Amino acid sequence: GALPERIAVQMSDATFEITREQQRQSARAKQRRRVNDVLYSIGSHSTLIAMSAVFIFPLYLVFVVSVMSFDQASNAELWPNPFLWGNYVEVFTAVPFLKWTANTFFVSAMTMLGTVVSSVPPAYVLSHLQWKGRQITFIIILATMMLPGQVTMIPVYLIFSKLGWIPSFLPLIVPAFFSGAFSIFLLRQFFMQIPQDLEDAAVMDGCGTFRFLWSIVVPLSRPALITVGLLNFLAAWNAFLWPLLVTRGAAMRPIQIGLSAFSTEAGVRYAELMAASTMVILPTVIVFLVAQRYFIEGITRTGLKG
Repeated sequence: GALPERIAVQMSDATFEITREQQRQSARAKQRRRVNDVLYSIGSHSTLIAMSAVFIFPLYLVFVVSVMSFDQASNAELWPNPFLWGNYVEVFTAVPFLKWTANTFFVSAMTMLGTVVSSVPPAYVLSHLQWKGRQITFIIILATMMLPGQVTMIPVYLIFSKLGWIPSFLPLIVPAFFSGAFSIFLLRQFFMQIPQDLEDAAVMDGCGTFRFLWSIVVPLSRPALITVGLLNFLAAWNAFLWPLLVTRGAAMRPIQIGLSAFSTEAGVRYAELMAASTMVILPTVIVFLVAQRYFIEGITRTGLKG
């Protein structure tokens, strides 16, 4: 009876050795994974920091030039000595900066409101309602995105001129209330993710199409609506060429055109120009930081379905 016991002991020892070897291999594998994770984290964070520096450096230059003297700004120095915060005060005393900012904010807000309100119905019609020619209509709408705005600028200008709307803010605001191809496309992609079963259940409960749209679809689509509104607000805030054509005089001037007032026959007043530019950039940065969660969610979710 000793032989079987000896064999059993040997088998037990062998099993123990195999188990210890597996544990050592598992420990080495975990260590390699930890090292790889650390290297990947270092590499990815280094890349992100480098890319962030590339994007932040122009903003840094705008800010530091805004607190420099005229000579320092003209010599392209990278650090002001001393800091001249009075340049920001000079912006308000030299030009009607608050008036221009109010003009731009009014036009941007109305553009955002008009585009969002007017884009919801056609996006819903193209995504949830079944009717003949729906796909062809959608393709035609997308085709208009391929037409540069410069091509239609002169005919549109002549139309508004015949209507007697130039100079005024109407050419900047009224077109927004007739929606836009990209806004319709973005909202349509989001609306298509809302299940058809939800609409069928709402219809069975006596909910009409209009009520379903404004009571169910619109609240569920808040990220997409905020995204569309934010994109159009920023586009209107940064617009230059079209406002330049349809507005006249200092009282009607938007802020982007108003910045050209710092370019005089004596030269460009770089410090005041950069101070004004800093204050023009600041609202857009704040708006994006406040709404970035909805913006990222809206962009991401609209790309899930075609």
